[in-house]
Order: sequence, then C-alpha cells, then structure tokens
Amino acid sequence: MDKGILFLVATPIGNLGDITIRALKTLKEVDYIVAEDTRQTLKLLNHFEISKPLLSYHRHSSESKEIEIIQLLIKGKNIAIVSDAGTPAISDPGEKLVKRAIENNIKIEPIPGACALINALIASGLDTDKFAFYGFLPQNNKNRKEILEQIKQENKTLILYEAPHKIKETLIDLSDILGSRKIVLAREITKIHEEYIRGNIDDVIKNVENPKGEYVIIIEKSSLNKKEKEIELLNNKTLEEHYEYYKNKGIEKKEIIKKIAKDRNVQRNEIYKYFLNYN
Repeated sequence: MDKGILFLVATPIGNLGDITIRALKTLKEVDYIVAEDTRQTLKLLNHFEISKPLLSYHRHSSESKEIEIIQLLIKGKNIAIVSDAGTPAISDPGEKLVKRAIENNIKIEPIPGACALINALIASGLDTDKFAFYGFLPQNNKNRKEILEQIKQENKTLILYEAPHKIKETLIDLSDILGSRKIVLAREITKIHEEYIRGNIDDVIKNVENPKGEYVIIIEKSSLNKKEKEIELLNNKTLEEHYEYYKNKGIEKKEIIKKIAKDRNVQRNEIYKYFLNYN
C-alpha cells in the first residue's frame, strides 16, 4: 500500500479572499485536516462549505499525537496540515510533524499561499535582497539578550514576530540593544485595520497605543562594516577578554595595548597601567 501525502496548506492571514484555488481543492480532497486550533479552522472550512475530519495538533501536543498522524499517513491517508493563519511550519508546531514525516519517508507537498513575514517585508520599504527571520524572541532573559546581540551584528534586514501584549517590552529591548535603527511594525495584514508604523525604534514605541493583533517587526540591517562590527563586539567585552582576543592571535603585549587603546578611543597610558602586571 502506498503511503499518503502530507500537504502543507497555506491559509489566509486575514482576508478570506486570499485563499488559493489549489488550497481549496486540496482541503476538499484530503482524508484528514490537522489544525493548530480546530475551532479557528472550522470557521474557514464552514465558510467554503468543506467538511472533513479534523485532528488537533499544537505546540503542547504529545508525541503520541504525532505518532497517530504519522500512522495514518503510513496507512495511505492524505493529510493537510494548516496553522491558525498563513503558512504552516513557520514559527509553528507543524515543523516537528514535517520532520517526523520525512523520517518515515512520507512525501511532503507544500501548497503555497499567504505568509505574514513576506507580506510585511515587501511592504516595509526596507531592503529585501537579504533578510533573516528570527520568529518570536526567547522569553528567558539570558537567551533573549544573546539573540538580540546576534541580531545587532546582522548585515541584512531582520524579521521578528511578537504578540500584542509583549510588543512594547520587545521594542524597548530592541531600543536598548540597537539604538535608533529604523523599523517597521506591521499588523492586521490584509484585514480592515491593516497598519504599518514606520520610523526609528523610539518614535515607533510612542506610536504604539492599545496594541491589537500579532505584530511583524521589520528591522533595517546594520550599517557597520566588518571591522566596525568587530571593534563594537570587542568593546562590549571586559578589558581582559579584549586582551585575550588579540593575544590568541599571536600579537605581542605592547601591540595589544595599542590596539585596545585605539579600539576604545582612550589614552594608551591608561590601558598600559591597567595591564602593567598582566601576562
């Protein structure tokens, strides 16, 4: 018996008119539809008069639920997976299911359609030639800071997702790390209250009132060149770490002191005194 196919079906992110003919055909023909929130998906299916068995699969689903879905595919059932809105498997639990399906040699077939991050990017007015998507920032403060420091060094347009109740906190964190860089906030894309807020981070913070709907944050790329980035990174280290960085490159102490003084724009004598007895 042939195995089934796992279809990744993109659904509208707001305007129901954005669903594709192919997506509708696929949803009508599969044996099951796997949904992040069955109540949300049912509204979509009812609108297009589609009746199919629904299986719930979300970030808190157990491994046994994944196995159940994979077993159906192995038995030859065709399954469509959808997220609450947009393209599944992007910052979405469907990613795990796709990996498990591939491990079981199950064919994956994407059904393209709406994607919030791409639509926000093309309407942002920021560079679109190179970009990096970071999804939702970690909630753990240490991990969050590490990612923000990484973002700071990126020489490409950056894209984040954020929930409305966390948007101001995230913007403040971005301001602390990135300074006055330009950003664009996009929300309610394709809906009646679609909105884009453009400006530097601090100005945008002032314009965020009564946050509603999930946000896409587009951040302009770093304007620093490779050498400037290296110096900025070193200046965020302790003097000892700064010293060890150059020492590991085989540079002698006298030259290291000159380099540190230049990097930090301070008198060489200050650095010399600090490292007088440092080996």
